Amino acid sequence: MKYFSDNLTDPVYIKPEKETALDRLFKSWIKDERDLPFVYLTVKITFTLWPLAILMYIPGMNNWVWWAAAILYQFFNNVTFKGPFGLMLHCTSHRAFFNKKYQFWNNYLPWVIGPLFGQTPESYYSHHIGMHHPENNMPDDDSCTMFYQRDSFRGFLLYLWNFVTFGVYDTARYHIRKKRNKLMIKLIRGEVLFIAVCVGLSFVNFPATFVVFILPFIISRIIMMVGNWAQHAFICPADPDNAYKNSITCINTKYNHKCWNDGYHISHHLKPSMHWTEHPVYFRKTIKEYIDNDAIVFDGIHFLHVWAYLMLKRYDLLAKNFVNIGDRFQTDAEIISFLKQRTRKMAIQPYVAAAAAA
Repeated sequence: MKYFSDNLTDPVYIKPEKETALDRLFKSWIKDERDLPFVYLTVKITFTLWPLAILMYIPGMNNWVWWAAAILYQFFNNVTFKGPFGLMLHCTSHRAFFNKKYQFWNNYLPWVIGPLFGQTPESYYSHHIGMHHPENNMPDDDSCTMFYQRDSFRGFLLYLWNFVTFGVYDTARYHIRKKRNKLMIKLIRGEVLFIAVCVGLSFVNFPATFVVFILPFIISRIIMMVGNWAQHAFICPADPDNAYKNSITCINTKYNHKCWNDGYHISHHLKPSMHWTEHPVYFRKTIKEYIDNDAIVFDGIHFLHVWAYLMLKRYDLLAKNFVNIGDRFQTDAEIISFLKQRTRKMAIQPYVAAAAAA
């Protein structure tokens, strides 16, 4: 186990001493100057992935050039940019990126860059903002983890299968039930257009379409479910709607530097619109709330580690990186017992009965 020493290494905003002319120009376009790194990331992605994608569609392209472009595209897409882009999309879904004068450019990430990563336009917003946060991993949330054994690979595969096959349908039905027709239209429109474009481009050049759009789509859906599973793997059955008790926080990890403090999932659910640079400060200020609510905090690992350790049932590694805030536990064995209680599959019947009664 580890102990919290208030020594957080995760990024916070520090106003730069010097700014370039380009910095000042970009800052005049965006709503929050702290999001300036997003602009530079967007530029890098645009001038890396799109040229490679276009290159693969050029008729008569030399075979070795095509394969070089395909390999580079997958490397930059899945190794270099996927995490930073996905969490940039996440941040800008919660907080508008560009200011009112340039608000048209808020469409650039979901409509122009997102499809390269398998993100169907506006479906992420419709699911994450329109359903996941309002429902907070409770039964009406299509990505709810409560009713699965969360240290079981078989359980995860069932969860993934249900989301891949019924996720869009269930989310659309949820928005219809909640009378959120605009979100339902955004979801369906984005999914249908993405599929239609993929089908059309497959007749033009299937290998390029598979590399540029289809494979990233498959990988993206899997990674999103891996992340959500880990973020909501430890749930208190007595208080499942409590963000302190159904989410986790990962501190002091390189992942937070690369992916905009995404490890602070508890505070993100508590304050979804909080800027990504504020989470470490808020965590320090509210540590007593984490202690009082038996919150789960890990140090030095991130969500992919948590998911892998659960799938391998390596509770010893989870305990090794568990932060014993409030000195609640005396041994790793006590921590392991506590974590195992939080991953147990919960019975669905009481929630079905409650819904029927309502």
